Parts: sequence; structure tokens; C-alpha cells
Amino acid sequence: MALADQLDIVIPTIRNLDFLEQWRPFFEPYHLIIVQDGDPTKNIKVPAGFDYELYNRNDIERMNGERAWCISYKDSACRCFGFMVSKKRYIYTIDDDCFVAKNPSNEDINALEQHIKNLLSPATPYIFNTLYDPYREGADFVRGYPFSLREGVPTAISHGLWLNIPDYDAPTQMVKPLERNTRYVDAVMTIPKGTLYPMCGMNLAFDRALIGPAMYFGLMGEGQPIGRYDDMWAGWCSKVCCRLVPCW
Repeated sequence: MALADQLDIVIPTIRNLDFLEQWRPFFEPYHLIIVQDGDPTKNIKVPAGFDYELYNRNDIERMNGERAWCISYKDSACRCFGFMVSKKRYIYTIDDDCFVAKNPSNEDINALEQHIKNLLSPATPYIFNTLYDPYREGADFVRGYPFSLREGVPTAISHGLWLNIPDYDAPTQMVKPLERNTRYVDAVMTIPKGTLYPMCGMNLAFDRALIGPAMYFGLMGEGQPIGRYDDMWAGWCSKVCCRLVPCW
């Protein structure tokens, strides 16, 4: 399943993008929007064969003028600029230190493909289905799930997970410095209506047509007093907006 003409991949970075070689089989058909953070005079190298645009702070200031302050500086929240310049319906954003995981059969996992499936399938926020994703092959709605709700609602956000280093807060990281997540879980479920969640922007896809303006990562980085809440802020705002649209 591919949406090459409808989806952009947004990557914030401060380094050469060698990590893309691992993702080449999955990302090469897509257009990349690379947002270079930090020193705009630094030369960022992108592996050959990828279709991409590369923006730096000079571009942000040139295109946004006096409103350039709205885009975080020296923080991965600068990815919002990529969301802004994209003209595609769907966005997939990933950090530049994320690598391809493997399933228990030692096969590479195409995370982007799963995100696309999620965005093109309905969500079920009103009643939890105990077989998780009822639209997945080999699953369905369980006995007792109302027929009137089985059409679901449009999916606005697909939140991915990852292996290895958990996304803990600083105090938890201090007391569990060696803890690693090694348990691969192949499951898709809808976050229920009325429930917030701590969104992480490092492996995330969303539908710009449904929720784009709400997917704004809070100001972080240089000149800002607080760190590491930018993506959570966007998650809280977008989740509340999903309740109003309605979508999920």
C-alpha cells in the first residue's frame, strides 16, 4: 500500500542523514521535507536517490518573516515548518535517529506502511473492541459491539511506538538508566473518546485535512524556559480537536 502522491515525510535534523539508507526500501518512493535545525551554514548530506526539499533557519525566517518565532529553534519541534510547507494530505514524521526494527521472524518492519493502513482505516473511539483493530485481516468486531457503531470514524492520527530506549521522563530515566524495551507488540488500537495521551513526535503520521492546524508542536529550544513537552502539547490539542470534528 503506497500513497506516494499524497504523503510527505518530514524529518527534523542537525546531522547527515545516513540513517535513510536503512529506510530506503520504504521511503524512496516518497517526497522528503528535511528541516535543518541549528547552524544554517552547516552542510547536511542526504544519500543519493531520494526526492527531497531541504530547509534551514534562513528559509524559515525568509518565508515567515516576523512570525518566524512561531517555529522552534534548536529543537526537533522545528518539524512544524515541514508540516506547514507540505501540500500533501498526509504527513509522516520521524526522528533522524530512528532505525528499522525487526519482527520476531527477523523481518524488517515497514512502519510507514502500517501508518498508512491506520490512516485509511476507521477508528473506534466509542467502545473498545477486545480484538483490538476490527478492520484488520483476521479480526472483526466481537459479540456485543453495537452494529450502529461499526462503521467507525475517520482516523486523523496514527501514533507509532519503538523498541530500545523508552520515552521516559527525566526522573524515571535517572532511576532506570539501563532499562530497554525489547518486547515487540503487533497490535493496533484506538485511544478512547475523552482520554488524553502523551504523544511522541518521533514516529507519527496524521491527516492534514482533518487535523493539520492542531498538529502544532509547542515552542521549545532556544529562548524557551521548558523542554520536552512540544509533542505532548500537540497531542493534547489534537486529541481534544478530534473529539469535536469528529475524527480520531
